Amino acid sequence: MTRPALLLRIEGAFLLATSFVCYRESHASWIVFVALLLVPDLSMAGYLAGIRTGALLYNLIHTLTGPLVLIGYSIFTAHFSLLPYGLIWTAHIGLDRMLGYGLKYATRFNDTHLQHV
Repeated sequence: MTRPALLLRIEGAFLLATSFVCYRESHASWIVFVALLLVPDLSMAGYLAGIRTGALLYNLIHTLTGPLVLIGYSIFTAHFSLLPYGLIWTAHIGLDRMLGYGLKYATRFNDTHLQHV
């Protein structure tokens, strides 16, 4: 029997660890890493405009599409100064998933794809 929520938490831990390793290899500032790690959570301010808007904004910022596009752009265009920001972003998403925070449904803030928090 599998437990999808547990598997997603493990996946989040691996994403976080991989982001750490890649960030270390980029030789970027750890002060910047710590300072920006929780910035994606500012997307929760979207809930001030309502549950649907809040869930939409939160989910847009908390999916891997944005950071992977940023990382890909950084690598393929040789704009390596952008790479650390994509890695911080993936680390944040990995941390959230590891802790059990998932994407939001437009019902209530606590209703996520991983669990009811």
